[in-house]
Amino acid sequence: MNPYKLFVCLSIAAPVFAQYAGPAVLSRGEAPAAMVTQQLDFRPFLTVMGTYDTGLNGVSVNSQGQLANTESYGIQFSGGVSGVHSWKHTKVGLDYSGSVNHYFHRTYYDDTNQSLSLGVIHDFSRHFELVLRESAGLFSQNFTTLGLPQTVPFDSSQSYVPVTDFFDNRTLYVTTQADLIYRKNARLSFDFGGDGFINRRRSTALYSANGITARGDMQYRLTRRTTVGAQYAYLFFTFRGVLGSSNMHRALGTFATRLSRLWELSGDAGVTRVESRFDRVVPLDPVVAELLGYNYGTQVAYGIDYVPTFSGRLSRTFRRGVFWLGGARSVTPGNGLFLTSKMTNGTTGYTYTGLRRWSFTAQALYDRGSSVGNVLGTYGDLSGGLSLSRQIVRSLHFVAGGDVRRYQSPDFPLYNRTVYDAHIGLGFAPGAIPLRLW
Repeated sequence: MNPYKLFVCLSIAAPVFAQYAGPAVLSRGEAPAAMVTQQLDFRPFLTVMGTYDTGLNGVSVNSQGQLANTESYGIQFSGGVSGVHSWKHTKVGLDYSGSVNHYFHRTYYDDTNQSLSLGVIHDFSRHFELVLRESAGLFSQNFTTLGLPQTVPFDSSQSYVPVTDFFDNRTLYVTTQADLIYRKNARLSFDFGGDGFINRRRSTALYSANGITARGDMQYRLTRRTTVGAQYAYLFFTFRGVLGSSNMHRALGTFATRLSRLWELSGDAGVTRVESRFDRVVPLDPVVAELLGYNYGTQVAYGIDYVPTFSGRLSRTFRRGVFWLGGARSVTPGNGLFLTSKMTNGTTGYTYTGLRRWSFTAQALYDRGSSVGNVLGTYGDLSGGLSLSRQIVRSLHFVAGGDVRRYQSPDFPLYNRTVYDAHIGLGFAPGAIPLRLW
């Protein structure tokens, strides 16, 4: 081949290879590599919407001694900011939103909600990279469905964001995650990381949780498309309002591959050893109950479980959006009613932000848990949501959406119920592209 032609071919091909990053490792919390955005302007927004909510049920009973379950129309004022900015060695992604809700007929349930996702990636050198992930929020009624926001460089399903809370109860959550990645060469890398979280619930009838995780892994790049590795993690959950804790050791084998430039598959599988101690309330023998004058006592329950553990995510990145399908089997700190739980979940969704007026997000989530903590039983939910916006003029947008969640338990009939949320209104955001709603 003519040397000049060879030089031209290599010059054209080089950028293509430079843009073809390795597959994202799900166990490290990484978002799909193909959806990594270098710049997406930080953009504020404001919305005013009419709302209709059901399932307004504080941790209380009505005059008939039944669980409260009311509904009301209302109005919501919300705002936030999202975007991505990259410097030479640092990248910051942010998604924040906050809202104030007023219910016309049920002012007792008026509330404010906050949600923050923040990711920071900093390259110290060719070999060392620091990754920080922060998830925080404040909510009363939980319609959270974990997705893949285009402005945040991590997968929020790998954090400890509460997603199965049953009651309309004030809840605060904060999860901080940090990883130091050492890249020995183009193929071999090591991750030393840790997580810390707190979940605080206002009602004293529910339990708050704290937790820490220490983890490390090794990843080896077999080919330009495929990475394999192994991870070990130690997890510890403790709870407020009940004497109990869980110690866990988790070992996983990991796998990630780029099926094409836009399709990506990542997952892991292994086992978690769960050692738990909890105080449980148990009925006393009738003779003892008659003697002491009360019917229940406290028993210290101790157990060891080996839980098959896995997670997986298939994603397809588009120019203005991303589709994902995922599932997992893991151990979670529960929902404040049920504590340490073996949880199986599945999720799917699609987000799109177009150049011509439209933007929307559709998501669905399935959870099914089995508690090994204070209250033994099975519980779960099935939920879905849709949000969309349509640009009317340059900075004015029509916005609408809705969510539905079905709580299910074969062991506790009153746990079975369906709640809805719907909203419609106007949004304001600078710029010529549609309003991004996650």
